[in-house]
Amino acid sequence: TMIQTISAMAAANGVAKVTIGQNGLLSTPAVSALIRRHDDGNPLGGFILTASHNPGGKDNDCGIKYNVENGGPAPEKITSKIFEGTKTISEYLIMENFPVIDLTKIGEAKITDEFTVQIIDCAAAYVELMKEVFDFDLLKSLLERDNFKFIYDAMHGVAGPYAKAIFKDELGVPEDCLKNCTPLEDFGNGHPDPNLTYAHDLVEACGLNGKGEKLDGVTDVPDMGAAADGDADRNMILGKQFFVTPSDSVAVIAANAEQCIPFFRDHGGLKAIARSMPTSAAADLVAKKMGTSIFQVPTGWKFFGNLMDSSVLGGEEYNPLICGEESFGTGSNHIREKDGIWAVLCWMSIVAHRNKDKAAGEDLVSIEKIVEEHWTTFGRNYYSRYDYENVEKEKATAMMASLTERIKSGLSGTELLPGYILGDCDEFEYHDPVDKSVSSNQGWRFNFTDGSRFVFRLSGTGSVGATIRLYLEKYESDPSKISQPTADALADLVKAALEFSKIEEFTGRDAPTVIT
Repeated sequence: TMIQTISAMAAANGVAKVTIGQNGLLSTPAVSALIRRHDDGNPLGGFILTASHNPGGKDNDCGIKYNVENGGPAPEKITSKIFEGTKTISEYLIMENFPVIDLTKIGEAKITDEFTVQIIDCAAAYVELMKEVFDFDLLKSLLERDNFKFIYDAMHGVAGPYAKAIFKDELGVPEDCLKNCTPLEDFGNGHPDPNLTYAHDLVEACGLNGKGEKLDGVTDVPDMGAAADGDADRNMILGKQFFVTPSDSVAVIAANAEQCIPFFRDHGGLKAIARSMPTSAAADLVAKKMGTSIFQVPTGWKFFGNLMDSSVLGGEEYNPLICGEESFGTGSNHIREKDGIWAVLCWMSIVAHRNKDKAAGEDLVSIEKIVEEHWTTFGRNYYSRYDYENVEKEKATAMMASLTERIKSGLSGTELLPGYILGDCDEFEYHDPVDKSVSSNQGWRFNFTDGSRFVFRLSGTGSVGATIRLYLEKYESDPSKISQPTADALADLVKAALEFSKIEEFTGRDAPTVIT
């Protein structure tokens, strides 16, 4: 197996000890936490073998990620060196006759005088960290209510053992409310991406269709639902017949963190918020009102990690920091990765705090009500993402090259549709305030004079073809207009983006694979 091979290579290259989760399981957030809190001091780093949010198994994806000593993804200066090394490597070291590691038994095995393998409970250290971050007594008080029901879908990914350890063992959630919590190497032949399309069983159970619209005639709908991806770093949050967009999720968590979550209250309050460039500007509005710093970074968690470690690297202190991506990733500086179960506990904390003084049986403040009140205070950023998956790379590249040429030609003042006049357009380039690195070609941005925008970006996390992502955003501050269906509010902007990009002409696709 890959675990055996990596261990044998580590032994041959002078590594003293490797730590492995029982049965080979560790979530990406747990790896980050383990690197930062290991009993033997900080390890040099860790390998994560994962299909992430893509289909897995022997005929599908399995990626290898390397996280460095801060617990976060390897920065570009490291990955670039690794890539250059692949061009010149002529041999590698591996221990011959390496014994088969029994991954089922917790404990240590001394393979040689210089090399030890440690098998640990995959969830124990992570559970302890969550108990430091959140008020578990407050969470229990919510989950014990007869009029609050919670369901969780691990999508047969690695989140299962963590869901059982936290939601069932610590917080008392009935096991039958924890769905698909047995990890399977092929995710039960599913696609472990926690969105409205692929988490369809959870979405339907929460009274919604694949567009996030309310279904008629449904009963026994839970008050809160959540899902994880394959390696448990992504999340989706649902209320009773209500979908929380990832962009809104980051903003609402940030707006409520100091009141509802001890980690932020006990560390001096929130100092900064960061979001990926394609994520909506909802978090920016919260930062402006709270007077905190706001950062807009390229897609990729390593950019958030730099901000979190700024003071260690001689820069300004930005922690506590909350950050997120529209691709269902949310997190903070408690680790250096996005953290799916952390995000679920954040939302539980907000709901629990809002209802802590409610009498037994009294109607509760719902997730939908919490989000609507947020929109009333800050305005609403209508937002949607169109994913065109497995596009032939040549066609995707040609389309993006066309966008680049059109940006160079000068588009300011162009009216794409009545009322939609382009302001500034560019390819996003990020200048890191911490390490001063520059990341170019991070997406094509088209901003309109009314504050609306659409963004195109190529994503390559899967192993087949390319994924074209189209992001659409329109801000509305009028309280009388914040309850429109998202599809209606964005209809004209969608039309403008599709016609402008000629996406059907370039790709042959007349509809996206996924809409979120």
